[in-house]
Amino acid sequence: MINDLPIQYRNDEVERNAYNAAFYELGLRWHWDRVLYDELLGLSQDAAERTCHYLRTWQSHLLAAYDVSFLAGLIEERKAQHIQRSAACANSSYFDWAQARGAELGA
Repeated sequence: MINDLPIQYRNDEVERNAYNAAFYELGLRWHWDRVLYDELLGLSQDAAERTCHYLRTWQSHLLAAYDVSFLAGLIEERKAQHIQRSAACANSSYFDWAQARGAELGA
């Protein structure tokens, strides 16, 4: 369980999970696994900068249609909302967003 992890690792996992939730919510079929997230953490202290790096490196095709700062800002905003919801629901269980890949919501 995530609560059994050391505090820094737990915080990183909460943030990584929030990114994956944001991707899912925005309809982006991405998933940051532990290895990729650790690599991104090693690049910069700034979350938006890490997200921009990811977009430029792994999702550069989107930059033909979207400004990198706009897209990174949107992702960071949704991530922050998920972290805030997580904190408000301290008893909520951890959801592995990797399991949601391919699952679509719609009318």
